[in-house]
Amino acid sequence: MRVIVTGGAGFIGSALCRRLVGTSGWSVLNVDKLTYAANLASLADVAQSDAYRFIEGDIGDRALLDQLFADFRPQGVMHLAAESHVDRSISGSSAFVQTNIVGTHTLLEATTSYWERLAPADRQDFRLLHVSTDEVFGTLQDTGRFSETSPYDPRSPYSASKAASDHLVRAWGHTFGLPILISNCSNNYGPYHFPEKLIPLIILNALEWAPLPVYGDGKHIRDWLHVDDHVAALELIITTGRVGETYTIGGGNERTNLDVVHTICDLLDDAVPDAALRSRRSLVRFVPDRPGHDRRYAVNFEKIERELGWRPNHAFDSGMRATVAWYLQRRDWWEPIRKTKYAGERLGLAGSARRTDAD
Repeated sequence: MRVIVTGGAGFIGSALCRRLVGTSGWSVLNVDKLTYAANLASLADVAQSDAYRFIEGDIGDRALLDQLFADFRPQGVMHLAAESHVDRSISGSSAFVQTNIVGTHTLLEATTSYWERLAPADRQDFRLLHVSTDEVFGTLQDTGRFSETSPYDPRSPYSASKAASDHLVRAWGHTFGLPILISNCSNNYGPYHFPEKLIPLIILNALEWAPLPVYGDGKHIRDWLHVDDHVAALELIITTGRVGETYTIGGGNERTNLDVVHTICDLLDDAVPDAALRSRRSLVRFVPDRPGHDRRYAVNFEKIERELGWRPNHAFDSGMRATVAWYLQRRDWWEPIRKTKYAGERLGLAGSARRTDAD
């Protein structure tokens, strides 16, 4: 299959490119704006492949998209380009509106224009997969899980922008007949993860014996999905999913944030013990909670399991062990990020400390 992947230099996007090119033998055109969290080093394994091509570009650039569609003639689009960090959306929301909403609209317009000019058989086979998040559904109480029929209730600028993009994609499917699919996944983890997110941030701070910030009481719950399981699901959805359908993708690994932090501490204590036998759990520092912090996410993946035969392969404990080991082995990947892009400082402050887009 020949596909355009948007946002293919990000965490999930690069894992998808590595899988499609390196494992599945697809031809991939990766279009990425190369914002702060993108990293071409994450694509070193496939960068020299004849089946892989990279273009630095913005999905909001209609002329560029039209040219890429005409030249590459894809059989599908896998849309992952997005601003994705909730904390950054709190202190600066305009980039989220511009990329996640306006950029998605531009991509839909360009895709529809290309699709409408295809021969009937090619038009029938074409697919656009929009990759979204479970955060569009809001928060859960102590029981229940999100599913494809959960009502939308976004509660942060990030999740609101993703909810808007979901609605745009569905509208283009309904109004114009564009053959769309949507996925909503739970929290991802694994290698090549930009270290502003919880798991890589805690790994690197703990490795350096720096404080480990835990928001609020640490009892917020997330359902952790290994990125390799996620991209396997995305490949199945675009090839065998039913047009117009949504598929929720979860890892079946609910953990409190504090449990995750303690797991990382214990793994590093075993792998890199302190000479004085100190435990890295002593580095935990409870800090003021994120504004509007959703309490619990959990995802029901019965539909994709039943219809497409997918289920996660990575148990949390073994997946975390492998992830910690990867960061220990790949200082060459993360040390430049810590030195030049992001050193672990607190993001997403509100109130008097909030930086607005106009500042």
